[in-house]
Amino acid sequence: MHRAGSLRVMLPDMGTILLFLGMVSAAPLVVALWYREISVLPAMATAPALFLALGLYCARMPREDRESPLSAAIGAVALIWLVAAFIGAIPFTIALGMPFTDSVFEAMSGWTSTGLTLVPSVDAAPHAILFWRTLMQWVGGLGIVAFTIALSQRSGLVQRGLYRSEGRSEAFMPGVTGTAASMWKIYIAITALGTALILCSGIPVWDALNIAMASIATGGFSVHSEGILYYHNPLLEMLVIPVMIAGALPFKLFYLLYARKEAAFLRDPQARLLFGLIAVGFFVVAWDLVFREHLLTGEALRQSIFMVTSAITCTGFQNGNPFEWTGATVLFFSALMLVGGATGSTAGGIKLNRLLLGLESLSWWFHRLFVSGKVVVPFRHDGKVIPKNIAEIEVSKNMLIIILFILTVFFASLAVMHLEGVTRFESSDVIFEVASAMCNVGISTGYVNPGLSLPSKWLFIFVMWFGRLEIVPVIVLIMEAAKGFR
Repeated sequence: MHRAGSLRVMLPDMGTILLFLGMVSAAPLVVALWYREISVLPAMATAPALFLALGLYCARMPREDRESPLSAAIGAVALIWLVAAFIGAIPFTIALGMPFTDSVFEAMSGWTSTGLTLVPSVDAAPHAILFWRTLMQWVGGLGIVAFTIALSQRSGLVQRGLYRSEGRSEAFMPGVTGTAASMWKIYIAITALGTALILCSGIPVWDALNIAMASIATGGFSVHSEGILYYHNPLLEMLVIPVMIAGALPFKLFYLLYARKEAAFLRDPQARLLFGLIAVGFFVVAWDLVFREHLLTGEALRQSIFMVTSAITCTGFQNGNPFEWTGATVLFFSALMLVGGATGSTAGGIKLNRLLLGLESLSWWFHRLFVSGKVVVPFRHDGKVIPKNIAEIEVSKNMLIIILFILTVFFASLAVMHLEGVTRFESSDVIFEVASAMCNVGISTGYVNPGLSLPSKWLFIFVMWFGRLEIVPVIVLIMEAAKGFR
């Protein structure tokens, strides 16, 4: 099949996704009317209008009976996220007068649930713009495609390819449509519960809703320039922690709790590893803050538990400034961000399941070195024995993604340091910032700011895009584009 033919097969499905984004992106218009921000309405109307127009154009394309190859579905997802970032940027340019590059950066940070921002003054921004930032993270956290599939009646290779290319290959319902619909219901329920929990801290409903949406999406955008520190509320910080953790856990566990009344949180390997890494990270960072940074014990414990949870869940909220920490602490923090949350969650990073699979594969390979070649050493994962031929393929794919993540952070850090030249920031701060973007975390030392050079901003835009889609879909799209879709 010619590549152009493959792309045509994908257009109706892409149109459905764009139509969904058009409907969702109309929500900030309601916020603008509620807060009587009439002057912002034209700017906020541009995104839904463009999404709907483009979606209608694609959806009306004749639907062909033949199936599209998986590569076309994967490339289509990468293209959808890029289109969403460009369209989502327009309200920032019109309403706030931001340069278009800064606006694309903000939109990509939103859709990818990263949380890095170039908005000059968050406090001065209209409510509609602030909700637009939060909404992008909330939708992008679960996945644009996962939301849309839940609205569709079709199933098959195309939907499965779209769904899996967002790094959400873990299914807990028969069929992709059932999985996406269940994820949606769970997502809304946890968001509502998170909002109610955060309200117990005494902050306004508007703030609680935005914080809860950003927390469950493991995003990190805030309605104030100072973020969580604006409130000076230790109780709020402690109440946000369980919501961040909920976003980084496999959504399969919430489904089991809801449908089967089965609490499997402590039996799930990814959940146990997540809690273990939080505990280890809390101890290490608290030790460094007390004995290296000489913070008071209470303040060190407060910053440590919140910042470590925010890093490993890839949320991006912060109640401390990593720029003031030693290089060793910053690099350890970078490692936590690189690991990320669970497969089947809203978190970014390499994913806990890949880390577990990598450790199991290393044990398997070394075990095979010390036994006879005639001895069959079984490969066990998630309590199951995996056939050797399948295990070797999955282990290779797993290690490829891990290597690509690390190489991307390394080369992107080198590129940024060359582009920006000499600054007051150390190399560990640059690596930290790139890792934060690549793993869609959003915690910042202050290195990412409106003063970055234009090439550096675009580099960060592409790094956030790469990280959210776990690199491979972007590579597929680039390869297809280089061949001219012929």
